[in-house]
Amino acid sequence: MAGKKILIVEDEISIAELERDYLELSGFSVDMEADGDSGLKAALEKDYDLIILDIMLPGTDGFEICRRVREQKDTPILMVTAKKEDIDKIRGLGLGADDYITKPFSPSELVARVKAHMSRYERLTGSEKNHNDIIEIRGLKIDKTARRVWVDGTEKQFTTKEFDLLTFLAEHPNHVFTKEELFREIWDMDSIGDIATVTVHIKKIREKIEYNTAKPQYIETIWGVGYRFKV
Repeated sequence: MAGKKILIVEDEISIAELERDYLELSGFSVDMEADGDSGLKAALEKDYDLIILDIMLPGTDGFEICRRVREQKDTPILMVTAKKEDIDKIRGLGLGADDYITKPFSPSELVARVKAHMSRYERLTGSEKNHNDIIEIRGLKIDKTARRVWVDGTEKQFTTKEFDLLTFLAEHPNHVFTKEELFREIWDMDSIGDIATVTVHIKKIREKIEYNTAKPQYIETIWGVGYRFKV
């Protein structure tokens, strides 16, 4: 969650500052606006990961801000209210608010709600794909999450075992593995085949990732021992 940006639109400065302090302690970056007009302007012109929006504001009220933001963005919005009738209105109007919290509330509850909505939003939008588990070594790029491989920007097709073997070696750079160790690691013990399978798969992988298979720059043969992924 670190580095995520939050906008607080709240005219009670002491409350806004308390919210900001707790959110910053959790690693968030926070902007504050104290009236509806400047809050709406900031929400529309800047990119935030979540907006905390009080309903009772000078100028444009929270309901209108929520409606206007929703017309353009799907940023999570957490509405803050002190009035029960506002809760009914939030529910009834279908303004697109993601959640509401009633005053008085504990700052830790607010932080928990914020984190929950950000995680949910990331899951829904797939923005977590930015955090795919990727190995990059020189011109070789392995995306472990999507199980894809690129060599100098060109995608190469790998079978399941080829991918598993390449990834295992790349995750243990400069470590020499015997064929027996690799066979045990990638093929379960009772699979059909023998350690010659390892040699065949190494050959196929080299054909896909090496410029010159006679002089491999990634997977080295250590004669009499096995293979090493060189970095």
